Amino acid sequence: MNTGDNLNELDDASFRATVRDWIEKNYPPEIRNPPKRLHFAENKSWYMALSKKGWLAPGWPREHGGMGLSATKQLIMIEEFERHGCARLNDHGMTMLGPLLIRYGTDAQKARFLPKILSGDHIWCQGYSEPGAGSDLAGLSTEAVLDGEHWVVNGQKAWTTMASDANWMFMLVRTDKTVKKQEGISFLLVPMDVPGVTVRPILNLERHDDFCEAFFDNVRVPRENLVGVVNQGWTMAKTLLGFERIFLGSPRQAAYALSRLEVLAEHMGLADDAVFRDRHAQFALDLADHNALFASFVARLKRGQELGADVSLLKISQSELFRRIADYMLEIAGENAGLLEPIEGNRDLNPAGLFLQARPSTIYGGSSEIQRNIIAKNVLDLPG
Repeated sequence: MNTGDNLNELDDASFRATVRDWIEKNYPPEIRNPPKRLHFAENKSWYMALSKKGWLAPGWPREHGGMGLSATKQLIMIEEFERHGCARLNDHGMTMLGPLLIRYGTDAQKARFLPKILSGDHIWCQGYSEPGAGSDLAGLSTEAVLDGEHWVVNGQKAWTTMASDANWMFMLVRTDKTVKKQEGISFLLVPMDVPGVTVRPILNLERHDDFCEAFFDNVRVPRENLVGVVNQGWTMAKTLLGFERIFLGSPRQAAYALSRLEVLAEHMGLADDAVFRDRHAQFALDLADHNALFASFVARLKRGQELGADVSLLKISQSELFRRIADYMLEIAGENAGLLEPIEGNRDLNPAGLFLQARPSTIYGGSSEIQRNIIAKNVLDLPG
């Protein structure tokens, strides 16, 4: 497996050319610019191509099978994937669980789980939100009770992205009800193919089924699947939320929307319109600012530094830029704005689809209101 040992030695232009050439030669054309989130059965060929190449985990250290790329080169990879219209993978294992296990997992857990993420044998989903615990995540009620060498899990998780594809879930569970809510939470790795687990899709506004709810009825999980210390999972949960906000704050969605805005403007005959050019230039400048902000946070992770509460800035910046671009796409789409399917069957022209995808982007992973409260309290030290 080529884990990218020499790619950091390339200058940025050569690295970009290398990545672009390989993507163009290896990306499956039938799933380019998909109009919806693809299931693992649909994007598996791309997942396995990246796995064979050693390019699934650009930010992981090389000793764990990652590429060990600099922040700048990770950003270049994101830009090239978006430029080509590459589909998003089932990526919770690479972007969230992997970095957390590298930091907090035992040697046995790293040896067991990390290679399975990179090989595609384990597809992960995230079990955080519940019907009564979304923004107030510390209020979760799904519980795990120790019974000999197993944890017995009962409860429900909601809005679990791509849970129907996953064979594993990393989840927060309540392991002590007698202490204050943040102190009685643990981090557990739960197989999805065991008795007592039920997964049901939830259709979104586009009639797609990437969200799910999951039910756990006396599910028995080996004791060694708990990560870190019992009842001290909240610290890891906050770390993982930082990883999530890094991922959700990547320029991926906004960059893709801006590229589709350009295609739409050409189709609508507005590419040379002065008003459009002015709006497009502002979006491009905002994206450039965001790219610099994103690179600074990735660089912190590469240096082994903790992510502070200011990582919330990243999630706000990206999700709200994505929404602004999608709103403007709908504004210039004219009579095509009401089409739920791509214009004339062209997957590059899907303004209503992107508009609907942008609606929840300022909600999931912590709403913009919650993110602003975090910044106010923990960065600006404003009163509650």
